[in-house]
Amino acid sequence: MTKFSSTRIEKLICESAILKDMEEPLTNSRELLFDCYSNGGKVLVCGNGGSAADAEHIVGELMKGFLRGRPIPQNDYLKIKQKFPDEADSLAESLQGALPAISLVSQTSLITAFANDVSPDMVFAQQVYGYGKEGDVLIAISTSGNSKNVVRAAKVAVSFGMKVIAMTGKNGGELGELCDVLIAVPSEKTYEIQEHQVKIYHALCADIEASFFES
Repeated sequence: MTKFSSTRIEKLICESAILKDMEEPLTNSRELLFDCYSNGGKVLVCGNGGSAADAEHIVGELMKGFLRGRPIPQNDYLKIKQKFPDEADSLAESLQGALPAISLVSQTSLITAFANDVSPDMVFAQQVYGYGKEGDVLIAISTSGNSKNVVRAAKVAVSFGMKVIAMTGKNGGELGELCDVLIAVPSEKTYEIQEHQVKIYHALCADIEASFFES
């Protein structure tokens, strides 16, 4: 494990004028994610609309190889070989190291049932309560910072010792008052905020991946 041998966050800050004053929240977010994964934790991600798509995107970059191949550890290969000696090579070659992450936006049956039976604004909060544990990280995405279901998820996360990274637009909204780290893109235009958020989470995922996987 190498802590931040890749520094795509610093590169992003240098290349993007709109993000030039955001070094502290971006590097702090990276530290939170590193600490989470170093201690066996996981990441939960939620948002609405385009932010829901970003939640799925983030999980896709964390749960499989992003910029690196991520071969599984030899010990894991041996566990497979012990159980399935004839298939061990083909199974292991098709597996990649994972940084555990769950998108809260894609569980259709749970989401619709809870929204109908209990409260639409509490769906993400229920998932955080069910999946989350102390030391995990919630990435809460809302361009306004005030999406009620995302805010309530953050409140539950904070209540149970999780860390919260909020990705918002310029003002931070209510999420800005709840989170451990606020990544507030200095814009009030939704599309522009989201365009920069993609660059931000790509850089975060790349740096975290490089810390845990050599190739």
